[in-house]
Amino acid sequence: DLVVDFRGRPCRQDKHGGTRAALFVLGLQAFEMMAIAAVGNNLITYVFNEMHLPLSKAANLVTNFIGTVFLLSLLGGFLSDSYLESFRTMLVFGVIEISGFILLSVQAHLPQLRPPECNMKNTTTHCLEANGYKAATLYAALCLVALGSGCLKPNIISHGADQFQRKDLRKLSSFFNAAYFAFSMGQLIALTLLVWVQTHSGMDIGFGVSAAVMAAGMISLAAGTNFYRNKPPRGSIFTPIAQVFVAAITKRKQICPSNPNTLHQPSTDLVGVKPLLHSNKFRFLDKACIKTQGKARESPWRLCTVEQVHQVKILLSVIPIFACTIIFNTILAQLQTFSVQQGSSMDTHITKTFQIPPASLQAIPYIILIFVVPLYETFFVPLARKLTGNDSGISPLQRIGTGLFLATFSMVAAALVEKKRRESFLEQNVTLSIFWIAPQFLIFGLSEMFTAVGLVEFFYKQSSQSMQSFLTAMTYCSYSFGFYLSSVLVSTVNKVTSSNGSWTREGWLGDNDLNKDRLDLFYWLLASLSFVNFFNYLFWSRWYSFCPSATHHRAEVNSLEDVEDGANKDSKMEKPRI
Repeated sequence: DLVVDFRGRPCRQDKHGGTRAALFVLGLQAFEMMAIAAVGNNLITYVFNEMHLPLSKAANLVTNFIGTVFLLSLLGGFLSDSYLESFRTMLVFGVIEISGFILLSVQAHLPQLRPPECNMKNTTTHCLEANGYKAATLYAALCLVALGSGCLKPNIISHGADQFQRKDLRKLSSFFNAAYFAFSMGQLIALTLLVWVQTHSGMDIGFGVSAAVMAAGMISLAAGTNFYRNKPPRGSIFTPIAQVFVAAITKRKQICPSNPNTLHQPSTDLVGVKPLLHSNKFRFLDKACIKTQGKARESPWRLCTVEQVHQVKILLSVIPIFACTIIFNTILAQLQTFSVQQGSSMDTHITKTFQIPPASLQAIPYIILIFVVPLYETFFVPLARKLTGNDSGISPLQRIGTGLFLATFSMVAAALVEKKRRESFLEQNVTLSIFWIAPQFLIFGLSEMFTAVGLVEFFYKQSSQSMQSFLTAMTYCSYSFGFYLSSVLVSTVNKVTSSNGSWTREGWLGDNDLNKDRLDLFYWLLASLSFVNFFNYLFWSRWYSFCPSATHHRAEVNSLEDVEDGANKDSKMEKPRI
């Protein structure tokens, strides 16, 4: 039995798992996203206006912070798969995230932890930038939030998906859509209600509300304790991977047999286990499975199983797909940094008395998505399923590609609007309405619905049970690299353009005033990179040979009923190719 309850006892189908258990996890997904989005999406306003960091430095701090959140998801996935399992990992790091929000709230409340008040937009005054213990407090709080949120994120998705049997692909696909719906609801509330609280009641109250919301998420998680299916950790996930490479290098002079059935297979008594079909992809790794003649037993560092090699092949095969989403997330970084400042330079009045916070403009796509996602699941998926025969409607790879294609037009819209905004202000002294930048958020929101959900579904279904949380964490790691790349691009563009006399003296993004910067040219650069990246993705998606989930090739089952079902249908199931 591969799943247990929180006390380590075998799970029962009538009590554990299913939609009821997943709802508690989705509650945490919504609340955690609500808390972290309220901080992340308005953080640039806080560090610019309150901590007095220059605009480009503030933008880099935000992108580095969000990048670190997603990079640390690898740590959360590793700890879950190897030692703690998902549920306990979420309990530990949820508390850490709450402590980070509390520390941010304390700093925003106490004047002695912040620099003296100063108007950063007034170019005639010099504002004192936060340093010493004030900067240390800020970085410590952000590190706690990043550590907690980063280690939570992959486990929320994998733990929720674990509540369903892996052979039930339709329910799994529906769960991933539901998880994105919860994500959208959390983002929507964060970008409207919580950002409004930060703007009108102060950042200290806003950060405190994030702490309270995160605590509500932890209560939702704990409430489902008796209903969860938990997958016990199986030891370090890196050791079997390292063993494959060491064994393959050690036996590099061996010749791979023409008959793959002679490769070392694991001994198992599970009903329904079938041999893996062989492929020539990364064939040098097959040498790790070649038995040395004359030796009855060999060290696991010299002889590996076909299943171990299969896992490594999967890991290597998905890396190009993962890499193609980095530019996509670099675009996301602009919507959470420069586009917020872009909105600050526009007319934020909806009525004569009501102003919309610039960060709240990011709520526009999520308002649309809370209607689009259910329609996608209810109407598009069943129709596409009839046409394609795919349980998800369209394959995860097709879904990712659709999103990458749409993302380019988000930056095209952003560049056109920024050019018009800048020219209108400089030439006509006219301030455009903030709703002019709504299209770039809306287009990217639609592209994210395709790419983000498709990527998570793709990685989860390709993973073996021993690496589910870690491979899910790799999807978040794409966000990390995207935000880090954004920081590199901003610094590089400033350095290159500031040395050319035809541009502004400080570079495209070197001034604290967007009316003097050339943000529109930076957006055109990103649009070009995104367009090239789309064709790069087409190449690698064609190269990747889609293989069904790990359940299909091992018929791994989580209950006695599944074992019997696997035994009865074994002869009817197609053997996948690795």
